[in-house]
Amino acid sequence: MNLEFLERKDFWSGAMLIVIGGGAVLIARNYQFGSSLRMGPGYFPTVLGAMLVMFGVYFVIQGLRSGEKLTSSWSLRALIILPLSLVLFGLLIDRAGFIPALLALIISSAAASTQSKPIEVLAFAVFLTAICVIVFVWALGLPYELIAGIW
Repeated sequence: MNLEFLERKDFWSGAMLIVIGGGAVLIARNYQFGSSLRMGPGYFPTVLGAMLVMFGVYFVIQGLRSGEKLTSSWSLRALIILPLSLVLFGLLIDRAGFIPALLALIISSAAASTQSKPIEVLAFAVFLTAICVIVFVWALGLPYELIAGIW
């Protein structure tokens, strides 16, 4: 039996998308779906989950046909730092505000890579934080305090 497809990036990325999308659809099944004009709480996770499953099936098929093989192992540094940076964001969003929490998330996430450069990370963090403030706080009107106690 030829199991060469198990060493392909496309196969595993597709499998991951299928699991995440299927999980989103499964969790959202008890929420009211609504319609395109009057979306219920289950509309977005169901539609997004279904799209993830479709993309996942495409990638699995690509992985079965041909694809790039896995060349390296898991990065222990990334496996530790990335979840910790998400926890840091969760802790800071209420205590310090949206801007400090997002800056901390981006900068600490960049520490997971050995190739990131401090100036580039800082510039990207400031740019991405500004875009997120414009989109989520000002355009969508989400009730996040930008800097706790100040703004």
